[in-house]
Amino acid sequence: MNFNKPWLRASLECLLSAALYMGFFYFNNYITASIEDAQGVNWIFIPAGLRIFLTLIFDFAGAAGLAPLLGRHFVIHNLKVSPDLSNINMQQLLGSIAAYSFLSSGLHQLWFVARGLNSGGANHFIAMFIGDMAGSILFIAIIKYGIDFIKQKSNKTNLLD
Repeated sequence: MNFNKPWLRASLECLLSAALYMGFFYFNNYITASIEDAQGVNWIFIPAGLRIFLTLIFDFAGAAGLAPLLGRHFVIHNLKVSPDLSNINMQQLLGSIAAYSFLSSGLHQLWFVARGLNSGGANHFIAMFIGDMAGSILFIAIIKYGIDFIKQKSNKTNLLD
């Protein structure tokens, strides 16, 4: 955890992350209700991409749950991505999406089993894994092409300049 980050900034990042997640969660439920496998088990789950994105850029302040933090840890330490993401490539990004999707789906199933609830077993795990993968790839692709579009329209090579 970055203890050097000002408290106010970290709080704002947490609030922004929670608000965005909630908005994307309800938006996703609205647009994918017809292809939902079971309640809370989506074949396309766009908020998964948002969670991975927020966790990668905001670290702990962007994490909405344990799985994104474990996914970030896996990416930073095992895929040799620098904490500021300056050296991330498409292969590493896809690896992080796969790791995160596996962790998220698996931890959801463990949570249901630990609470004595019907988890849906392997079928729900597979649907959640595919939904997290599809939603993450879709979200990251939209972000990437949006940034490219803005850079092209503004004739900039770096948006932060």
